[in-house]
Amino acid sequence: MNQSTAGGAPTRHAPAEAGLHARVLDHLGTAICSGDVPAGSVLSIEDLVDRYQVSRSVIREVLRVLASMGLVETRRRVGIMIQAAGVWSVFDPQVIRWRLASDGRMAQLRSITELRTAIEPYAAWLAAERIDDDEASELVGLAAKMWAAGKAGDEARFLTLDIEFHRRVLAASGNEMFAKLQLIVAEVLAGRHHYHLMPHHPDEQALQLHTDVAQAIQRRDGERAREAMVSIMEQGFAEMKSIWERTAEL
Repeated sequence: MNQSTAGGAPTRHAPAEAGLHARVLDHLGTAICSGDVPAGSVLSIEDLVDRYQVSRSVIREVLRVLASMGLVETRRRVGIMIQAAGVWSVFDPQVIRWRLASDGRMAQLRSITELRTAIEPYAAWLAAERIDDDEASELVGLAAKMWAAGKAGDEARFLTLDIEFHRRVLAASGNEMFAKLQLIVAEVLAGRHHYHLMPHHPDEQALQLHTDVAQAIQRRDGERAREAMVSIMEQGFAEMKSIWERTAEL
């Protein structure tokens, strides 16, 4: 039996129904986040049952999940109203994934990069104060592994290490709210990889900056760690923008 935990207590589904639920949820969520089903549109359960050829129970569960994310609202005598983007749970990793799948991908990446620029440099500064010696050594080692993977052009391994590097910095800050942002960071890094918005061989400066962050944290130099992390954020968005613009010209 599978479980869906989004938006409340787990709901158990038979395997076949769970697969239908996931398919419909992903399709409808993507359509809403891309604007293909615009804000203010009204849907009905009956229409959705016909469109997706699934049971009413599957549609109701999908709508429950979407409502928990702020994407839809059930209105008596009206139907299922699509909500404006300002109401969405924009920190939900699934919403981020759907927005990255839309034509508004760069706007979503810009928004998350601005958030990361506000948080991760300060997280690095805090980590320099709060990390223990073993964790600091492991972070330096992780940066070295990133360097090797980047130089080798091993994109999958580099992505895994990059996600882990930023997760550890956020966790080492000692701030539980910062640590929760690791899911958002993982989504945006995975999204960059999936949509080919990362260079095949990471820029040597980017590799050096991750090393600088790790070494500064190990030396307890919070200000240097903060500055290097700001540079990582700025360079990352500049890379995405450049790749996006080159792709658009093709």
